[in-house]
Amino acid sequence: MAQVQRMSRLMVKTLRDDPADAETLSHKLLVRAGYVRRNAAGIWTWLPLGKKVLDNISRVVREEMDAIGAQEVLLPALLPKEPYEASARWEEYGDLLFRLKDRKGGEYLLGPTHEEIFTLVVKDQVASYKDLPVMLYQIQTKYRDEARPRSGVLRGREFQMKDSYSFDTTDEGLAESYALHRAAYQKIFARLGLDYRIVSAVSGAMGGSASEEFLAPADAGEDTFVDCPACDYAANTEAVTFKLTPVAGEHGPVEELDTPDTPTIETLARHLGVPASATLKNLLVKVDGEIVAVGVPGDREVDLGKLGEHLAPAVVELVTAEDFEGRDDLVRGYVGPQGLEKVRYIADPRVAPGTAWVTGANKADTHAKNVVAGRDFEVDDYLDVVVVQEGDPCPSCGAGLKLGRAIEIGHIFQLGRKYADTFQLDVLGQQGKPVRVTMGSYGIGVSRAVAALAEQSADEQGLCWPKEIAPADVHVVAAGKALQTELALDVSEKLGAAGVRVLVDERAGVSPGVKFTDAELIGVPKILVAGRRSAEGVLELKDRRTGEREELTVDEAIARLTA
Repeated sequence: MAQVQRMSRLMVKTLRDDPADAETLSHKLLVRAGYVRRNAAGIWTWLPLGKKVLDNISRVVREEMDAIGAQEVLLPALLPKEPYEASARWEEYGDLLFRLKDRKGGEYLLGPTHEEIFTLVVKDQVASYKDLPVMLYQIQTKYRDEARPRSGVLRGREFQMKDSYSFDTTDEGLAESYALHRAAYQKIFARLGLDYRIVSAVSGAMGGSASEEFLAPADAGEDTFVDCPACDYAANTEAVTFKLTPVAGEHGPVEELDTPDTPTIETLARHLGVPASATLKNLLVKVDGEIVAVGVPGDREVDLGKLGEHLAPAVVELVTAEDFEGRDDLVRGYVGPQGLEKVRYIADPRVAPGTAWVTGANKADTHAKNVVAGRDFEVDDYLDVVVVQEGDPCPSCGAGLKLGRAIEIGHIFQLGRKYADTFQLDVLGQQGKPVRVTMGSYGIGVSRAVAALAEQSADEQGLCWPKEIAPADVHVVAAGKALQTELALDVSEKLGAAGVRVLVDERAGVSPGVKFTDAELIGVPKILVAGRRSAEGVLELKDRRTGEREELTVDEAIARLTA
């Protein structure tokens, strides 16, 4: 017996116009169709229809997590400061953390993620290698104080997330747990009906080594990823690498050039009549307060996100005019790597040993040419820091990469022993000696998956949910008259008795046009209409996605919808 939900009793208010503040398709439709309502920036109420979709996604996630032997727990969202201080993430997360104090002055946070707490739970509960491996998960509300919450439930300050953690005694065991989660995620996203890509990623504040993201391609996506059309390589742009290849060749001596009023790459290239790619751009940043120079080809931009990931947990920020005061070695607009003795120099691998450049001469209105990497200056660290462009070579096969936008719906990490070291998570090993545990961390954005599905599956009429997560299996519409309403309610009860989830629109005083528009907007996979042939016991069944229609008797409709 499945639920039969009457529209006349359902708390739903559909809207004909898009919300004024909505930018993305999912934001517009989830509000218009009565799935969510905004309380404040980045804070949302899930209304009955939205809660059903959210719960259905959670059910699929639970089923697949249980299938690999993971055990569900529920940790608090209000967490003490001390574990996050121990891991250094109290500082690393910066302004993203919601911090608060209790009446006694004790400091707490609202959990953005729970590695520390899970580690302490296992430390308390597990003593021997015989108790491992173990995989734990929860589906819970997370909190991050986003600077610019936007796009509806895609980027909120409060959101639903499944996070799971594996605990093993060996690296081989971690690899097995990671593989189990990876396969489970593939099953989850296939069941949800999501189009997705698995891409190489960076670990960021999570820590650890091996890392992959599950991305749902969508125009509203905030992640940019690359896809190789010639091989199976795919990666988040922050994880794309470029091979460091020294260049052989002879170059003339360094020659200084009079270049007045050319403090930018554009003005320099125009003045000298050379392409921007022949120049060397030197961006000055501060890393934990220390000035560092970052060199990239003049036709490329520094990806500050990638730079920050490479240098984490250090804080990276751009220099200001005040930072040049008292620094005669730094001439604003004319910095070159040659002669920078007091400044750490980081370069992109494109600035390889043997490459020659036009760059600043560390003198006002002066540049230098034939400045050769490895001859005239040394690079302290080579890091992939440029913004990836369409056509950049694939690190795997060399073909030109394609760029795309996507929504991150899942992320898996091999954390290793980062948190186990912090909290001294050891178990008694087979040889009777302590063994340090190794961990994996695996997340799925449950509320974000709702928005991702809306982005991928909606059409001009409204939402169009996959059957697995739709709020109902069929939307029955009574096209107005008493006879039609009677037939709609009768077939709805029979469908419910057969285990079909039914949403029936039997509202009195509502025109058939409004009912049909609402049915399209709400997006249940099948729409069953009691219309003009109701007196004959004939209904019209419409497939919401394809638009295909067919006329069926009551018995035929029940047989079709229960097949």
